[in-house]
Amino acid sequence: MAVLDATRVVTRLRSAFNHGTDRAGLLTLAAELIREAGAPYTSVYLYMLHGDTLVLEGYSGRETEHERIAVGHGVCGTAVATGADQNVGDVTARENYIACNLFTKSELVVLIRRAGTILGQIDVDSDVVDPFTPDEEAAVREVADALAVLL
Repeated sequence: MAVLDATRVVTRLRSAFNHGTDRAGLLTLAAELIREAGAPYTSVYLYMLHGDTLVLEGYSGRETEHERIAVGHGVCGTAVATGADQNVGDVTARENYIACNLFTKSELVVLIRRAGTILGQIDVDSDVVDPFTPDEEAAVREVADALAVLL
């Protein structure tokens, strides 16, 4: 069973949308609600695709200097370039890893897609090695799928 209660997160996002919350508010709320699940969710970043660049539009947790990431660079850029989610259990094993901070040990990137088009991604950092089970990945995917409809 996943730590993240995706149903709760999606319900809160839909409610916020129905009450007129704008895109920036929805992205920040999603990051906050995912991070509230606790360990292993240390920091959550919502990057949206603008041309060939991912732009940070909402986050919760540690600040990052990586507000713009080119497609193909790092774990986030690789997800978009390959069209595949990334579950990196140990970031030190990735040559192209772009460190947001010294504490991150693992990263999960789940793409936000609408009708096959990549809109952006949910990027989750953890201070624990290899914490993202298939259940955790599925829970984050559920939130990404909901955002694809709401944005």
